[in-house]
Amino acid sequence: MAGNEWINGYLEAILDSGAGKGENQGPVGIRERGLFNATRYFVEEVVSGVSETDIHRTWIKVSATRNSVERSTRLENMCWRIWHLARKKKQVEWEGFQRMTKWRLEREQGRKDATEDMSEDLSEGEKGDTVGELLQCETPRKKFQRNLSDLQTWSDENKEKKLYIVLISLHGLVRGENMELGRDSDTGGQVKYVVELSRALAMMPGVYRVDLFTRQIASPDVDWSYGEPTEMLTAGECDAEGNGIGESAGAYIIRIPCGPRDKYLRKELLWPYVPEFVDGALSHILNMSKVLGEQIGGGQPVWPYVIHGHYADAGDCAALLSGALNVPMVLTGHSLGRNKLEQLLKQGRQSNEEINATYKIRRRIEGEELSLDAAELVITSTRQEIDDQWGLYDGFDVKLEKVLRARVRRGVDCHGRFMPRMVVIPPGMDFSSVLVQEESVDADENNNTIASEGSSPKEFSPICSDVMKFFTNPHKPMILALSRPDPKKNITTLLKAFGESRPLRELANLTLIMGNRDDIDEMSSGNASVLTTVLKLIDKYDLYGLVATQSIISSMMFLTYIDLLQRLRFPSLKAFKGVFINPALVEPFGLTLIEAAAHGLPMVATKNGGPVDINRALKNGLLVDPHDQNAIADALLKLLADKNLWHECRRNGWKNIHLFSWPEHCRTYLTRVAACRMRHPQWQMDTPVDEIVNDESLGDSLTDFQELSLRLSIDGEKSSTIGSHDASAEKANTDVQEQVKRIMSRVKRHEQDAEGGVRQQDGSGNTAAKYPLLRKRKRLFVMAIDSYDDDGRSDKKMVQLIKEVFKAIRSDSQMARISGFVLSTAMPITETLEFLKSAKTPVKDFDALICSSGSEVYYPGTSQCAEDEGKLHADPDYSSHIDYRWSHEGVKRTITKLMNSHDVQNEHKTGSVDVVEVDLTSSNSHCVSFLVKNKSKALPVDNLRQMLRMRGLRCHLVYCRNCSRLQVVPLHASRSQALRYLFVRWGLNVANMYVIVGEKGDTDHEELVAGFHKTIILKGVVENGSQKLLRSPVNYQKEDTVPGECPFVVYTSGGINADEIMSALKTASKAVARV
Repeated sequence: MAGNEWINGYLEAILDSGAGKGENQGPVGIRERGLFNATRYFVEEVVSGVSETDIHRTWIKVSATRNSVERSTRLENMCWRIWHLARKKKQVEWEGFQRMTKWRLEREQGRKDATEDMSEDLSEGEKGDTVGELLQCETPRKKFQRNLSDLQTWSDENKEKKLYIVLISLHGLVRGENMELGRDSDTGGQVKYVVELSRALAMMPGVYRVDLFTRQIASPDVDWSYGEPTEMLTAGECDAEGNGIGESAGAYIIRIPCGPRDKYLRKELLWPYVPEFVDGALSHILNMSKVLGEQIGGGQPVWPYVIHGHYADAGDCAALLSGALNVPMVLTGHSLGRNKLEQLLKQGRQSNEEINATYKIRRRIEGEELSLDAAELVITSTRQEIDDQWGLYDGFDVKLEKVLRARVRRGVDCHGRFMPRMVVIPPGMDFSSVLVQEESVDADENNNTIASEGSSPKEFSPICSDVMKFFTNPHKPMILALSRPDPKKNITTLLKAFGESRPLRELANLTLIMGNRDDIDEMSSGNASVLTTVLKLIDKYDLYGLVATQSIISSMMFLTYIDLLQRLRFPSLKAFKGVFINPALVEPFGLTLIEAAAHGLPMVATKNGGPVDINRALKNGLLVDPHDQNAIADALLKLLADKNLWHECRRNGWKNIHLFSWPEHCRTYLTRVAACRMRHPQWQMDTPVDEIVNDESLGDSLTDFQELSLRLSIDGEKSSTIGSHDASAEKANTDVQEQVKRIMSRVKRHEQDAEGGVRQQDGSGNTAAKYPLLRKRKRLFVMAIDSYDDDGRSDKKMVQLIKEVFKAIRSDSQMARISGFVLSTAMPITETLEFLKSAKTPVKDFDALICSSGSEVYYPGTSQCAEDEGKLHADPDYSSHIDYRWSHEGVKRTITKLMNSHDVQNEHKTGSVDVVEVDLTSSNSHCVSFLVKNKSKALPVDNLRQMLRMRGLRCHLVYCRNCSRLQVVPLHASRSQALRYLFVRWGLNVANMYVIVGEKGDTDHEELVAGFHKTIILKGVVENGSQKLLRSPVNYQKEDTVPGECPFVVYTSGGINADEIMSALKTASKAVARV
């Protein structure tokens, strides 16, 4: 640029100034001595809002500017933008380096602590560098052979199993036909994958029903079909005689309402509604389990064989459902938050806070961590996803996972430590429409006629014709690329490689299918920049007649691609002897490569990510460095010019493509799932399920009885008037009378069992019901007020609350007759009973007591929870329900070490007091309680949970009783999960529960607010809570877990008053449940 030589020196000067210079300068005026100071203007006004994509646009404007003064000003503007980006990227790189270094050190320490704790169980000969020895003991080949030999492949021998499988894909627009793939970022390949997986699993031997759960949307912005509660994907298979195997068999989409039904929400906004989705899904599963039990279970509920979550939000849902039902969970991440965060930070365009505000990335990462906590199995597409992506998470350590697995094989205790099993199962595909053709190498030379009807260039489909019209010579081989116009897809490098290689231009045409480009100005800046660059490169290299960039609406993008593949598969036409290319910088998997191989196209693909595994299996192409455009051009030339190599890759692709078929995928999937630790509720043989069902439907039966009595009266009058007593009328009357007798017998049995069924004598001589009254309640009022003094003792407000709630409910006799009461507290059972005694409230007034932060459930007044001395003992079914991955001693020892060493390591104070000490009086077999002696030094829940995850320990941490206690309970135990347990165990729907809480509370307070239950928040009751120790300021916040506005949440105006509580309850009862 003549006349602008100063730019290089200027840029060097400001770049050499570094990130630190200029930050401490004082304020400057935009005008000095009345003159406009462009430099200082851009420092203050432009740099703060810089966008990397604007630099190119600025340069275009500079080039078009004739006025030298204005051109110089614009150049200076651009220089400041470049300086700011370079400075920002350097700063981000340094911060990222520091963050990862600190994280790696913490992980190494966690791994070291875990192996040291577990080495106590080993003999002297087995001790040593456990991690290093285990890493060297197995080669990849030995590991692969052992894994195959240990597993029994799923086969037709399992066809009598009749499994029920639940899949969850929460976000996006999900339907079975006419999928709107590419409509938005939430409706893409994952939607297609889960729908096809559901269909394929339903066709496997031994699978009876597959339910795919997604969100129900009744918005005018989307099609009405997304508001339908159920959609059949495929009916069940028929038996050998051609008869259907069951009316409920097959695959179905089940749409669960959550959040505002009239709005289509992007996935980043769905996090506060996850508990609602869980409650709705739980209700459907329980109903379906009963239905399937009647069909195939011999009258006993058929529980899900596995619950499979797809993506972070569905993984969070699956974790909660798995805990509520006590069934195994499987996770597929699809796209991971930590990897995305690192990529966005490296770009330097947004700060960590800006990224979180846009993508809710911190909540997403925590959802993925919670999913890892609960998952038995994590399914990935490639090995790279395990090592480079899941390896970034606190909850998964490849080295520690190998140590734990080796201990399990030896039969050595792992002290509750666990790492989920990661397995690579490539996505399946439907190849039913693909016709494999075997041809000789010289087929195109020997064939003088068209090989098949419809393959002539003159008989193209309309879509294919629209592409072919771009080419001067449409008979040349085609290079085909399909991707979004995303910078990461690296389309511009492919175009440069094609444009700068004359042999390649002479040999082939290039087709770029990049989705919708009807209006580039309305696209995002990144996509618009890519498309603009593509068009300019075509002009720069004069590629008109050689490159096709057809403008295609997004919903037709995939159809265009498939249509071209169908045409490219006929080698008898030299024009269609092409190559498929994927030049992405990093490709997580690469389904398009498999689709191309299925249609006989060799591939050229990036060497980063999934294509490595695909090419290893198919052996049908070449891998290249996506940054090297010469390597890309050479690989394309090699495949197109070498006829023998092209045919060899084509045959290899067809030969090995079955490895990626849906039957093969599902066979491997079921084999891996069957190897998981199977678990399910154990009480179905102990509880009179039929009686519960009958009691629930008793109200309907009484209504039927009244209607039938009226019918009998009318029929009798008719008979006397008309005098006709034909056989059909007599038979009808007889059937009606028998039905009335059955209903009356049920009413009589209900009256006899009004107090809870069979009654037994407890140790004190009092009569106790065998089963709790919960199973007969229509409403349940849960008192969960966490009001404590500084020492963690309950205050007078809790006593007043209990009395006022009882007074409010009992003021309405009809409500009192159908209602039950539950006290949910962090206090142990001994302190709870003392508290109720001081409040002069009989413990039997409560149907259930949830104590010790959800680690124990008691049923006062029942023989099931009464000992010989009249004392209460916890529900044994609940204890076994939450026992999953629990290690009492391991947790106690590790947390004591972490909490009490933290102060010493960071403060170096002599004579410092321990932060916590074990509180034996508040602990039980499923709760380790600590007294917090130094609240200012206590670690927040999120930091402590991270340290435990790095050591392989999975549990639920709760600071409670005004930060005076830290209680550690099993992973699936909590006060909110205990309510779901009551739903599963006794059939009392969560939607009929009313949870009464304060504005503040223990750190599990947010879990009690969200969900399908009605929440009454009493203002001004709780003065001090424990939420300040819930999470650190850099983590996600309350608005990411609790909906801002929800019809199920009602606030009181203040104080504790029976009338006000009743008013709030009536308001909440009017909220229309979304289930």
